[in-house]
Amino acid sequence: MAWVYLVFAGILEIVWAFAMKQSDGFTRAGASAVTIVAMIASFALLSMSMRSLPLGTAYTIWTGIGAVGAFVLGVVALGEQATPLRIFAAVLIVAGLVLMKLSAGE
Repeated sequence: MAWVYLVFAGILEIVWAFAMKQSDGFTRAGASAVTIVAMIASFALLSMSMRSLPLGTAYTIWTGIGAVGAFVLGVVALGEQATPLRIFAAVLIVAGLVLMKLSAGE
């Protein structure tokens, strides 16, 4: 169950990062509220996953899901650049996440 919590925590990290961008520096109330609620929920789920997962594994996977997800969402929804170097960097992050998961032995 810890892995399920962790994946949802990572997804919520993507949500809050996107909502924060949309909040325009916390000047838009709706997006600001989504940011804060998603942050709290993401941290809560991360905390629940850390009950049984190692700190390094949980934190690395959480931030990796958020980083790669925010990159993809930025490219798809916001028209940010998808240069070969940025794509390669995202692939390296995903490879690191896979290795971290495999090394956890769970």
